[in-house]
Amino acid sequence: MREIETVSAAATFAAGVSLGKTLTSNAILAFFGDLGAGKTTFIKGVASIFSSDTITSPTFTYLHIYSGKLPLYHFDLYRIRSEKDFIDLGFTEYFQSGVICLIEWAEKIESLLPVNTLRIFLEHAGGDNRKISYRL
Repeated sequence: MREIETVSAAATFAAGVSLGKTLTSNAILAFFGDLGAGKTTFIKGVASIFSSDTITSPTFTYLHIYSGKLPLYHFDLYRIRSEKDFIDLGFTEYFQSGVICLIEWAEKIESLLPVNTLRIFLEHAGGDNRKISYRL
């Protein structure tokens, strides 16, 4: 497990950039953390390596697709009701499609995540500080 602490939103973004530079096709990143923990900020950093599109949290649509060096599939599962809904929407097919999958609120589908999924946990650590932990 790797663990870092960031001291600002800019530092959380930069941590995402750093991780993004290590990714290749078929990377699956599952994000865990409370509201406001920095998931979308971190994801914006990761995505900046691959796409010049404006990255937003797709809260009212489950999926945003961004084009670039490698396609990015950005899921926000905050409003999904069950793993069955995820399956019924055909989203599990994206895990083997050669794209990079970034999944916010991944705890809603945790049992569906492939074994090679990088799990990223973000926590408030006082003020603008965030504790970020990674593990496969």
